[in-house]
Amino acid sequence: MAINSVGNSPSAFFPFAKSEAASADAQSQERAKQEPAQAEKDNQSGPRQELPKEQQQQVKELAARDREVKAHEAAHKAAGGGLTGPASFSYTTGPDGKRYATGGEVSVDTSKVPGDPQATLIKANQIRAAALAPAEPSGQDRKVAAQASQMAADARAEMAQQQRKGNGDDQNTRDSIQINRQPLYDNSGSLSSSGGTGNVVDDMV
Repeated sequence: MAINSVGNSPSAFFPFAKSEAASADAQSQERAKQEPAQAEKDNQSGPRQELPKEQQQQVKELAARDREVKAHEAAHKAAGGGLTGPASFSYTTGPDGKRYATGGEVSVDTSKVPGDPQATLIKANQIRAAALAPAEPSGQDRKVAAQASQMAADARAEMAQQQRKGNGDDQNTRDSIQINRQPLYDNSGSLSSSGGTGNVVDDMV
């Protein structure tokens, strides 16, 4: 799945792709997305029948995949906090009639904080942490992390620029105050009338 670029769009995705092992039986695939609560309800309905060993193995693989997908997306959400949206899943119906999550994604807000590079830096670090939170980040997760790192670097550069500008303004202010307040005396010990130009005035005739 394509991922939106950081800074140009308010969100990106942490997709978790469907495995080939989980989709081996073409008749059992279901690509439509469904809420986890409804999937659980479907899993509890219908009579249970003894399955051939081959199908039992497939059910085990689907169940393992379901746990992996849900743990993966839960890790994103736990680290992303309020920056992440709800997880959505795609399901595959197994030979036992149950639905197993075999793919999923979580959206994340990747917009900068306008006019506040420090807040943007904090946000970028949280986005990166969310992207790399699962035990095995996907390729798309790593892309989001890389873009978040660039977002953080841009924010640090903006902060440094603001700091340099602020230091320059402060120095100019201090220099101005020092010149205006410095008394100047001529060789006779009298206060000069130079007006703060820095030159010693000789008023002796």
